[in-house]
Amino acid sequence: MQNDYAREVVPMHERKKWFSISLIWIAVGIDLSAMLFGAQLGAGMAFNDALLSVVIGSLILGVLAAFCAYVGAATGLSTSMISRSAFGSSGAKIVSAFLAISLMGWFGVQAGFFAENATVAISEAIGIQLPIPLLAGIGGLLMMLTAMFGYRAIEKLSSWSVPLLIILVILAVGMAITKFGTASIGAPVENTFSIGMAISLVISIFVVGAVISPDISRWARTKKDAVLASFFGFFIGNSFMLVIAMILSRVMNEDNLTTIMLTVGLGIPGILVLILAQWTTNTSNAYSSGLGLAVIFTKTSKVKLTFAAGTIGTLMAVFGIYGNFINFLSIITMFIAPIGGVYTAIYYIGGAKMLSFESSAKYKAYPLIAWGTGTLVSWMTLENPIGLELFKLTTIPSLDSFIIAFVTQGIFCFVIKRQFTKENQYEVVK
Repeated sequence: MQNDYAREVVPMHERKKWFSISLIWIAVGIDLSAMLFGAQLGAGMAFNDALLSVVIGSLILGVLAAFCAYVGAATGLSTSMISRSAFGSSGAKIVSAFLAISLMGWFGVQAGFFAENATVAISEAIGIQLPIPLLAGIGGLLMMLTAMFGYRAIEKLSSWSVPLLIILVILAVGMAITKFGTASIGAPVENTFSIGMAISLVISIFVVGAVISPDISRWARTKKDAVLASFFGFFIGNSFMLVIAMILSRVMNEDNLTTIMLTVGLGIPGILVLILAQWTTNTSNAYSSGLGLAVIFTKTSKVKLTFAAGTIGTLMAVFGIYGNFINFLSIITMFIAPIGGVYTAIYYIGGAKMLSFESSAKYKAYPLIAWGTGTLVSWMTLENPIGLELFKLTTIPSLDSFIIAFVTQGIFCFVIKRQFTKENQYEVVK
């Protein structure tokens, strides 16, 4: 297996142009969760309002992803290695543990979700009832193997899966419209989502992906390539499947995507969409989890760590514990978004030198305080029963925590700069 540069800077001769990187983000964005939410959104609000919500939410998400991805391209480091510079060598192990556990857990959840949908699709299409644990194991294994081979395997998977996915879902829309017409697209429905709520949910689906975007953007040839790839990848990847699912749900008056695929006559191709969509998305979870573990277990190869992360996630899915794990994962995920707020504040306000990879400090107090502050705000704004739901800022707890961590760390950066200036002035006078 080729070097994946898990603990070092990606060299310039290995870096890629923006288009191939954007395909990875588009592939990650086309997943079952997005399809399910898009179908529910289409059934729960006027189509024009739903479309507006998706465009605005995806636009904000694209900007946030580009904001974080720029740092990845500038440093050439993964999110966990950037955290090592930001939080100190030992502080980063704490941060990376949250990243790894969260992504490992979501790998298991997505593998379980895949198995539940796949068993229905296969049963309806060919009449064979396969057990969910078996499909969870097979799905988890496929997703894990791609992640073990690193970025290059993810890039190749995305390059051929994205065109195929787009063709299949557009074919599904065409067949649905031919069979049922378009009259129901603009039909009035009972509103269960406000525009503000819908925008919040659109952003929430993929906000953690934006925060860990350096894992992929570190492979960008230039900062411009990273920004373009992340913005268009997140904007298109997040919005495309949502809009497609909205159209299908309105045309067919159905919010179960498996049923939709089977009804329009896409039996086997529908199952292929199901497999590819989850494969491309979950590979990214295992890959980033492995990168997080690489900072903690510095003497173990990244391939072995990715295998371990994927195996644990797959076992969660096989034994069906993923459903009971959701609340725990939601708690863990509260700690993820403010990591992005801290490292972007250090880079943009403190300067690139302040995010220097060479640092002997084990713990850096200011970044750890900013991270804790952002996490606390997330907990205070998150809905019951997980959060305290004391107040609202942007109505998106993960975005709240990112902003608060960014502002807090930004203030600390100004304090550090001022202290540094005073010390230098004292030395000159002396």
